[in-house]
Amino acid sequence: MYETRLAALRQITNEAGLDAVALIPGSNLMYLTGEYFPLMERPTICLYPRQGDPVFILPTLEVEKVSTPPYPLRVYAYTDTEGYAGAFSEALAALSLDGRRLGVEGGHMRFFEAQALVKGAPRMQLIDAGEALATLRIRKDAAEVAALRRAVAVAQDGLLDLLPGIRVGMTERQIAGELMIAMLKRGSSEMPFSAAVLSGPNSALPHGVPGDRALQEGDLLLFDYGAQIDGYASDITRTFAIGELRDQRLLDAYAAVQAANEAGRRAAGPGVPCQEVDRAARAAIEKAGFGQYFTHRTGHGLGMEVHEGPYIRAGNTELLQPGNVHTVEPGVYLPGVGGVRIEDDVLITADGAESLTSLPRDLQIIGG
Repeated sequence: MYETRLAALRQITNEAGLDAVALIPGSNLMYLTGEYFPLMERPTICLYPRQGDPVFILPTLEVEKVSTPPYPLRVYAYTDTEGYAGAFSEALAALSLDGRRLGVEGGHMRFFEAQALVKGAPRMQLIDAGEALATLRIRKDAAEVAALRRAVAVAQDGLLDLLPGIRVGMTERQIAGELMIAMLKRGSSEMPFSAAVLSGPNSALPHGVPGDRALQEGDLLLFDYGAQIDGYASDITRTFAIGELRDQRLLDAYAAVQAANEAGRRAAGPGVPCQEVDRAARAAIEKAGFGQYFTHRTGHGLGMEVHEGPYIRAGNTELLQPGNVHTVEPGVYLPGVGGVRIEDDVLITADGAESLTSLPRDLQIIGG
């Protein structure tokens, strides 16, 4: 498996006209090695040349993680006493990268890591390879899909465990805490992102943070959350009513979002441009008269990162491929009133699309 992933990285490196690629701790490095390396003040970088063995620069305290590598590696370790400058110089010299083109994760690499590379090979040119590297993990294999399915199942079961205990008077922060416990009890290794638990007017904040607002009768209650299994994350949103929902605007908004979610899921499939899924979802909301209140893209890719390619947005002509996993998450947000979002995780198959999420999408009343 890892040899196949290494071959894919080398193909990307060649096609981008690079002599090597530098990966720092994060999803790409874990994908290539199967090991988690923390991002800390001690730099850890793996250099992947177009040909030959990769070279790892890392602190001595992390060496054990590469003692049985998935493919041959050369290791340059350093101690806190000696510092990392020498290890960088030796590793870069071993690959003859001075004066060469080194691709880096431009959206993730920190300044001091880039500076250490340049100091080790002053004539080396750093190239942002983020766009090219985004294709590395975009198509999930069977093992990755299996992990994503389990992450979805854990998240759904955890929420179902929680819902019967929700009552008027509970705070958003209290519910968010209990949701985290439910995820961990069900087997999530951690929360892949801070869950949004938003009630009443706060549900109109697309990226709101749970606070001390207490639930009231007639509120909407929005959950945007996920679970993580074997390094892969789910991302689900459901919106509920606390008791009877009397505001017709919110009922209409819910119906529009539900229709948009269904339209987006139906539009997805192999060979479909990403923007067409966005258009399908957006058209349903615009038809209902809420177009100005749908303020974000329809979805994003999902895998080792919660936000990765492919991005389901206007202007993205990239074609969906079997093995892509992405969200469909239309929303309507009425400032000062409330918001609705329904989010599903969708797998592109050889002949269509499958929703990995199966929680009900009809408006459900809870809290009684």
